Amino acid sequence: MAMSAGSGRRGVLIAVEGIDGSGKTTQTRLLAHFLREHGLTVVETKEPTAGPWGQKLRESKHAGRLEPADELHYFIEDRREHVVEQIMPALRRKKVVLVDRYYYSTVAYQGARGLDPAELLRANREFAPIPDLVVLLDVDPRLGIERILGRGDHQDAFEKLDDLIEVREVFRRLNEPHILTIDGSMPIDAIHTAIVARLNTPPLATALGLT
Repeated sequence: MAMSAGSGRRGVLIAVEGIDGSGKTTQTRLLAHFLREHGLTVVETKEPTAGPWGQKLRESKHAGRLEPADELHYFIEDRREHVVEQIMPALRRKKVVLVDRYYYSTVAYQGARGLDPAELLRANREFAPIPDLVVLLDVDPRLGIERILGRGDHQDAFEKLDDLIEVREVFRRLNEPHILTIDGSMPIDAIHTAIVARLNTPPLATALGLT
């Protein structure tokens, strides 16, 4: 069960997930603006981070993907640093942390390479806090790639169609009460409205002080 600010122990952690081109960054930005308008202190962060492990992962996007075990190791180490240095300190200060990608991406992307999603979840939850809310933007991989190319970016090693089809399927098999799955092909405003509607329901509304 996700911890919340209402527990008196920490702030609120929200992760925005989905395949590349699903609209994660746009929705994270809109959500941050909404929360700040309501007087909340928001920390925006993303994975992979700009740290040494994250930089190695970013390089592999263009140089060619690492072997599954090595790739997983890099993601885990990057996330350990992220949790210790950024996420937990902000949560202890009762801030709202918005993370663009979190360990659910590791479950989906490494799960699509043949690793066990349940074991990936377990390994990450040994050290990484469970989010209070996961916004999963679900889009057809073809649309995701179309969006990537439409904004002038090039496909990288993580964005091959066949791989993304399987990644999406792993994402869609995740079934936890704090995961809000939204059709990412809807208009941007409609997606944002759906996210805000979830924030305004208990226990999130109480944790965020929106009631």
